[in-house]
Amino acid sequence: MNNTKVFLPEWTRQSAVLIAWPHPESDWNYMLTEVRACFRNLVRAIAKFEEVILLVDSDITAAELRSDFPDNVRMLVVPTNDTWARDFGPIFIEDQGQMKALDFKFNGWGLKFAADMDNLINRELFRQGLFTTDVEYNNYLNFVLEGGSLESDGKGTLLTTTECLLSPNRNGGWGKAEIEAYLKDVLGLDRVLWLDHGYLSGDDTDSHIDTLARFCSPDTIAYVQCTDTEDEHYEALKAMEEQLMNFRTASGKPYRLYALPMADTIIEEGERLPATYANFLIINGAVLVPTYNSRKDSDAIKVLREAFPGREVIGVDCRALIKQHGSLHCVTMQLPEGVLS
Repeated sequence: MNNTKVFLPEWTRQSAVLIAWPHPESDWNYMLTEVRACFRNLVRAIAKFEEVILLVDSDITAAELRSDFPDNVRMLVVPTNDTWARDFGPIFIEDQGQMKALDFKFNGWGLKFAADMDNLINRELFRQGLFTTDVEYNNYLNFVLEGGSLESDGKGTLLTTTECLLSPNRNGGWGKAEIEAYLKDVLGLDRVLWLDHGYLSGDDTDSHIDTLARFCSPDTIAYVQCTDTEDEHYEALKAMEEQLMNFRTASGKPYRLYALPMADTIIEEGERLPATYANFLIINGAVLVPTYNSRKDSDAIKVLREAFPGREVIGVDCRALIKQHGSLHCVTMQLPEGVLS
């Protein structure tokens, strides 16, 4: 393990999950009623297991929502561009027993979308006193990095994709070796596993790892498998699968791999959307899985029950979320135990 730092894996015990509520000035304005119903279901599902920190656009919205949710849903008024908490939320490491929140620059996935307010959210959360004074705030706003692009095993290994981290509109002057060295230093990593293959049509993130392959434990990875040779994704996902099979744990053993089904094709206004079952969220005692009103939903849930023995695996209908090219994991960010005031 590199020095004293640990990049906490998602299955670390959590204080809460951070979520931003869709508002009329966000890209959801044309379908607010539909997407808010989805967010309500998601917030309620998480609140059965742990606290939710819900970012809202005004005190009026907070008052309107209060009766919709249990008491362990805490609302904060924070300006937001949009709702993708995975990518603007704080990334936590533990360093010599102290929790540290890392605030990287968020530039709308390589300058694709406005992100001026979202990029300021983490410092605003600290300003409002959300986190205990024992949590150290670290500003890394010279480096673009999104939570959806990172998968940690908690043991010094990072899983990521070259397509995203080497995107020229993120950190264009940085090469692969420089980025790897930087991440090892800042996150306390020993090694980085780079996936060079795999994508989803309609994805705005340049192949975030959380749409393709996920750590379920230090020696277990769940990933999207495409078996339809006629599907446009077949060749890239087959190459990704082969690369995953060749990866080894730090101790030199092959990973235990769980293949998730390729989600059924969803078309919106002539465009294929990046529906994926890999965009699940691990919380205290449970795993929440995006579903799409498909017969494959139950297959994905069955696979993840095997990958996560001892946890409830619960489906959440995410057909509304996928219309803006994201899913369940994309709109959530877990906050580890002991960091909230």
